[in-house]
Amino acid sequence: MAKKVEKSSVDSPTIENRKAFHDFSIGETIECGMELVGTEVKSVRGSQVSLAEGWVMAEFSPLRLNLHGVHIAEYPPAGADRQHVPLRIRRLLAKRREIEKLAGLMQAKGVSIVPLKIYFKNGFAKLLVGVGTGKTKSDKRQSISKRESQREIDRALHRRRP
Repeated sequence: MAKKVEKSSVDSPTIENRKAFHDFSIGETIECGMELVGTEVKSVRGSQVSLAEGWVMAEFSPLRLNLHGVHIAEYPPAGADRQHVPLRIRRLLAKRREIEKLAGLMQAKGVSIVPLKIYFKNGFAKLLVGVGTGKTKSDKRQSISKRESQREIDRALHRRRP
């Protein structure tokens, strides 16, 4: 019997929300599944997604997670009659305990749930969401200066190596 060929993770795209790490200090992260339509999956595989404006809403009654504000572009080869709505509310799939935990954390002031990354795992689209608290301007400046100083150190060490 022939061996099963695994799909390489290089082929599957990873869409990251770099703006979230700039605007929020991310604490806990949770991996969720996404309920997508067929043309949405094709667009995600083609990296036609914008996570920057997205946010997640956790509700107690009924208990659910919803993804808002994420733009998944239409898939042109599908035709006009089979297209999805680019900015629709998408349901996220997670365990009951995780949803309850996120909904409880969201009750606190200044806490948001933001989408961080979309990737494929075993053929299924997964979304990494994080619980974030907003950064102030001084926090943002401090993280930028820390990143720049680390770059300077790395450059100096790279130049020093023979």
